[in-house]
Amino acid sequence: MSPYVGSTFDFEGLVEKIAGQFIGMSDGDIDAAIQRAQKEICQHMGFDGSLLWLFENTTLENAIVTYMYSPLIQDELKKLGSMAERFPWIMSQIRQGRALSFSSLEDFPVKAKSDANELKRMGIKSLIISPMRSETGIIGGISFCRMTGKKAWESLKCKQVQAITQILSNILCLKFKEKKNNELYRFEKLISNISARFINLPAHLLDDQINRAQAEICQTLNIEQSALWLWSDTSPHYLTVTHLHTPPYGPEKPVNMKADIAFPWAIKRVLKGEIFTISTHDMPEEARIDRETRIGLGVDSSLVLPLCSGEKNIIGALSFDTIKYKIAWTDAVVDRMTLVSQIFTNALVRRRQELKLMENERRLSMATEAGNLGIWVLEINSRHVWVTQRIRDLFGFESHIPLNYESFTAKIFDQDREMVTQTLNDALYSIGSFDINFRTVHPNGKLRWVRSSGKVYCNSQGDPRHLMGITLDISKQKRMEQQLKNQIAQIKALKQKIENENTYLREKINVQFLHDEIVARSPEILRVIEQIEQVAPTEASVLIQGETGTGKELVARAIHRLSDRKDRPLVTINCASLPPTLVESELFGREKGAYTGALTRMAGRFELADKATLFLDEVGEMPMEIQAKLLRVLEQGKFERLGSTQTIEVDVRIIAATNKNIEQMMDEGKFRKDLYFRLNIFPIHVPPPAGAPGRYSAFDLGLCT
Repeated sequence: MSPYVGSTFDFEGLVEKIAGQFIGMSDGDIDAAIQRAQKEICQHMGFDGSLLWLFENTTLENAIVTYMYSPLIQDELKKLGSMAERFPWIMSQIRQGRALSFSSLEDFPVKAKSDANELKRMGIKSLIISPMRSETGIIGGISFCRMTGKKAWESLKCKQVQAITQILSNILCLKFKEKKNNELYRFEKLISNISARFINLPAHLLDDQINRAQAEICQTLNIEQSALWLWSDTSPHYLTVTHLHTPPYGPEKPVNMKADIAFPWAIKRVLKGEIFTISTHDMPEEARIDRETRIGLGVDSSLVLPLCSGEKNIIGALSFDTIKYKIAWTDAVVDRMTLVSQIFTNALVRRRQELKLMENERRLSMATEAGNLGIWVLEINSRHVWVTQRIRDLFGFESHIPLNYESFTAKIFDQDREMVTQTLNDALYSIGSFDINFRTVHPNGKLRWVRSSGKVYCNSQGDPRHLMGITLDISKQKRMEQQLKNQIAQIKALKQKIENENTYLREKINVQFLHDEIVARSPEILRVIEQIEQVAPTEASVLIQGETGTGKELVARAIHRLSDRKDRPLVTINCASLPPTLVESELFGREKGAYTGALTRMAGRFELADKATLFLDEVGEMPMEIQAKLLRVLEQGKFERLGSTQTIEVDVRIIAATNKNIEQMMDEGKFRKDLYFRLNIFPIHVPPPAGAPGRYSAFDLGLCT
């Protein structure tokens, strides 16, 4: 019999021996030491075998035998898989932290019948089981059994087993903690290496480095899968998988999978910038679509991190997933994964900016080449100037020679140099832009006109940092401009000469021949002609009075022909030849349906005479109600068509004629005084011919030659 059996002092010696061998032990030697401890405990306490199993993760769903000692059933123990499947009742008790002892398998409760049968099949007669605890909870359990016969376990023996269990639990916790620390250390070292690789990484190598980093992280942390989601290049944009690391048994990379359709619940959280973990079977009801998608992909546990550039500017998402098992995402792991997501984000944003810059440079290059433009940048502090090749060609600089501000001022024509310097100084003082034309002296001695436009740019403190602008060769335009100026000057001189000659000839014609329709040359008629020449160039209204047949319309035509409105027609209306009901519509027009018989819309004489002259013949016959509307047109230049409320504005000169005594009609109340004063701005009286009162002969009126 072992010297330790049945003695409390001897048990304490066993405990001291077991605990002492783990002091200062390296992590790699702990596994073998635990198995030796199981053997010693069995030998000294009268057990035939021992099993120590650990739960795979914090969910306690599955336990795997990790350490064992049992010479009698070694082969049978090797066949053990999941303890939760073989011993469901025992595992449920261990999860609750309950210690178990059975002197006989007959002591098992009815609901644990399957567990008892499994133990019986293995040849076990009696056993003690104790849960293993850590600071955070249950981590597994250890059992000691007898196979050579039944055993009634006294209370002291059970307490001794529990004490030994706690020692082994502490040892395993230290091992796990050390292992976790080593994993975090390796992970931190890996993050440092990844960060170094991503510094100044060319855009075309980024995808390969992201895939490599995903694989290394998964391997270091024992994670099976990692997926990176980015916005698609197509429109409309959507989040889709662009980088995927997955094991051979994992899902294939989805093509054109839209995150908002496949994972609507998760994508809302991503777009809010949330970092979160997911367990597929523990997802809420509102995440039903997400859960179905994840089941289809075979994903169990996930850590999801938004790729956030700036304040809530989400460019994508990064996930790390398990497929065959759940995982507890500790705060330490989440914090370090956040660093990884930021490394990826910075690299992706930098690539996007580089590609955009390259595209802008390409477009700018095409634009400048097409427009024959040169680009330059002047650094204010160093006075160094960066230029494109086109600038060197324009100023005559050799290739690859460093340039500064003095290099350029030396190329500016002497007469323009001060003006250019002052313009640039003004732009620097006002932090503004500039646009200037000046001449440069080419090495061959020829002058060349250029145009420079640019702007001042400041640093974060608001101080001028550099001038940036473009320069264009405008020598050809300047030559053409000078030629055009010379031609314009010649044209102006010729035009002035022609106008002077034309004015002289017109004056001659107007005095001697213009009034070819009025051929009479009596003093009275010559007086009328003088009045025509006097009033024609003005805009004044004219009232021509005279007896019937004295040629009032001829006078009106002569006034119009000599006026500035001569290029537009003389519109005439005879107020005596129209019924009073039609005079208004003839003058001002009508809308369709304005009155019975108005089948179409008609423009009036005032509209036809816009920018021209309207001759109102026999104005004394105009009805009183029409006179009021005519007065408004003369005062305001506005009227409305019959049947319309829309006001029409016109610019019309009025020439009126009458054979009646208007002053007598005013006294009789048949003609408005205010209208008379408006029409009679410039009165012309056409007298009857001398010797034949009342009539002119056809010869006098110019009806024959």
